[in-house]
Amino acid sequence: MSDKYIEIVGGKRLVKGINDYRIGDSFDGFLLIKDVKKGTASNGKSFLSLYFTDATGEIDAKLWDATTEDEQTYLAEKVVKVIGDINEFRGSAQLRIKSIRVANMNDGVRVSDFLQKAPVEKEVLQEQVMEAIFAMENPNIQRIVRAFVTKYSDDLFIYPAASKNHHAFVSGLAYHIVSMLKIGKQLCDIYPELNRDLLYAGIILHDIGKIHELSGAVSTTYTTEGTLLGHISVMVAEIKEVAKELQIESEEVIILQHIVLSHHGKAEWGSAKPPLVREAEILHFIDLIDAKMNMLNQALSKTDKGEFTERIFALDNRSFYKPTFD
Repeated sequence: MSDKYIEIVGGKRLVKGINDYRIGDSFDGFLLIKDVKKGTASNGKSFLSLYFTDATGEIDAKLWDATTEDEQTYLAEKVVKVIGDINEFRGSAQLRIKSIRVANMNDGVRVSDFLQKAPVEKEVLQEQVMEAIFAMENPNIQRIVRAFVTKYSDDLFIYPAASKNHHAFVSGLAYHIVSMLKIGKQLCDIYPELNRDLLYAGIILHDIGKIHELSGAVSTTYTTEGTLLGHISVMVAEIKEVAKELQIESEEVIILQHIVLSHHGKAEWGSAKPPLVREAEILHFIDLIDAKMNMLNQALSKTDKGEFTERIFALDNRSFYKPTFD
């Protein structure tokens, strides 16, 4: 079998993605530059830290002795042809570049070919979010949530949930919300004391502010608003604005603001208040579970059985073992 192909169930052959490569493999293919950072080496020469992505995963690389022309050529959202080797650096895979060039029209590649996408179609995610809204019995809560989903319908089901770490792919935000809704439904069945409307609303609203915080699905970076204010404070203010537009003045508005404000759990994690409402506490843990599971699944998907994952910075820089049995 060619090094550029892998075999999957059903006998189909797919182009091998970056997530399918292991330490020691050679690489010869196309990648999308997701981000670029300039640095200066100990010898005083410039280098570029390139963060590559394709539809299967991400990897970083260094372009040493970078010229001014290199800095102007290798920009975010450019597709490039790269030849190199997969090495290990500080517990993580890194691509050592031997040669690199910008892709041209004759290569027949497009930016959209290299974007990671949620494993569920956008239309299905929309249906599942609307099902949760239809299930709400509190008219004030339902009207507020419906207003936000309508207002951001174009972006909500396309945006990633983060620039890196968890759900950092096309439709990642909606996929994160729907996964959390599924967990929330099960917890409400186990603990009927929970206010289902509040929990569902908090889940749907808690990260919508990231539409302001992040630049979009391609080469995701933080906006000026996102850097200075953050998605939590933006959303807390907007809930009040939307409620005023809907002429809703009730305790539900304050509770929804609190749930969003506290969903990171602690001040050092970005929340101005800790959860002080039962549904806020539960949402915080649901958010943690889904984010951590996504990071673990991505790391384990490129790890062989009987081996450890690369170090996962967001999980205390731990490496996780993949058991040999199913």
